[in-house]
Amino acid sequence: MEQKLPLPPFTYETAIQKIQLAEDAWNSQDPERVSKAYTLDSEWRNRDQFVNGREEIVRFLTQKWQKEQNYKLKKEYWAHTENRIAVRFEYEYQNIQGEWFRAYGNENWEFDANGLMQKRFASINDLAINEEDRKLK
Repeated sequence: MEQKLPLPPFTYETAIQKIQLAEDAWNSQDPERVSKAYTLDSEWRNRDQFVNGREEIVRFLTQKWQKEQNYKLKKEYWAHTENRIAVRFEYEYQNIQGEWFRAYGNENWEFDANGLMQKRFASINDLAINEEDRKLK
């Protein structure tokens, strides 16, 4: 059986650990690596898009990082329960025209008993920024 440590039920410490693992994976910009943290039938809402399953996650992230270059993400703990974690995040990226953006948002995560994320709901807003205003480098 496939597992992704730490497993629920989460403590504050293991929730923080899970968040850091997610941040590290997303900052790798490796869609295959990121997809391994999710169940085979994972459900996502990302902005106005709905993504289902690992294959769609890989396609979605591949397209995302083709458009969002020089990507850097920071996630922060917000709250947790036994098998759920809520985070706030911000990330910065440069579009293909060379313009910089900072995206702010919140995510709600739900995990199965094996520590794989089965649901991810993300609300995200973008703000155009000047390169000299970047915080995440």
